[in-house]
Amino acid sequence: MLEGREVKPSKIKAVEDLAELIKKYRVLGIINLRKTPAAALQKIKSSLKDKMLVKVAKKSTIVFALDKVGKNNLKDYVNVSPALILTNEDPFKIYLALERNKTLIFAKSGDKAPEDIVIKEGPTDLPPGPAISTLTKVKLPAKVVGGTISILRDKVICKAGEEIDLDVASALQLLKLKTLRVGLDVVVMEEGGKVYTKDQLYIDVERLMSDIRIASMNALNLSLNIEYPTKENIKLMVIMAHLNAKALEKVIGSEKEESKEDDLKQEESPESREGEKKE
Repeated sequence: MLEGREVKPSKIKAVEDLAELIKKYRVLGIINLRKTPAAALQKIKSSLKDKMLVKVAKKSTIVFALDKVGKNNLKDYVNVSPALILTNEDPFKIYLALERNKTLIFAKSGDKAPEDIVIKEGPTDLPPGPAISTLTKVKLPAKVVGGTISILRDKVICKAGEEIDLDVASALQLLKLKTLRVGLDVVVMEEGGKVYTKDQLYIDVERLMSDIRIASMNALNLSLNIEYPTKENIKLMVIMAHLNAKALEKVIGSEKEESKEDDLKQEESPESREGEKKE
């Protein structure tokens, strides 16, 4: 394993055991445990134990195990605080499950804002006093209204990607706003030699469902317009045919009535009566 150095049998066994464990699963993932609270890790492991196994090991053990099972293409992704996900489930479903199992916590000084932190206009439950000074330090427009402190208008106190300082962290704690989502942060997942990075695994489910609904409606409208019957549109086609038949029946009936009226008018006209006299 390490040329020129004596390696403890326990370390060799740890690598071999991990390599054998990796071989038992179809999908392998690398996650970053940095800033993941132990309680959050245990909660996620427990809630998803039927879907996946989370294996925590030393970085060197993971690197050597990856090498042993021929997954050298993943070694570059271990430059974090790594742990492994082992599963036979679809990697996209596992990623979505991990995202849904993340929990919100209070931001601390030095954390990066994942998105713009916006304080909304409206009342708080904070009484007048030192709290208003804490809020105005981060340039929040605040004043006492009806016995409590109110925020006068929406305000971005930290932009996405910026470092959260002590004043912002204190204001968020005071307002009881948890802005950081923590959990198992997926770095990469591999299935059958195909590597999926975090960006590739991310799916905006709401947008995807909206796109599917729009595509379904467009397909339905097209099939109706070109009169192409399917099991999805046949009931609508029958209803439309019935309505069209009724409308046509009404038009034909109206035309017949107009024709009768024209015939009657023609019979009652002076020219018609003159013709009858001559006969």
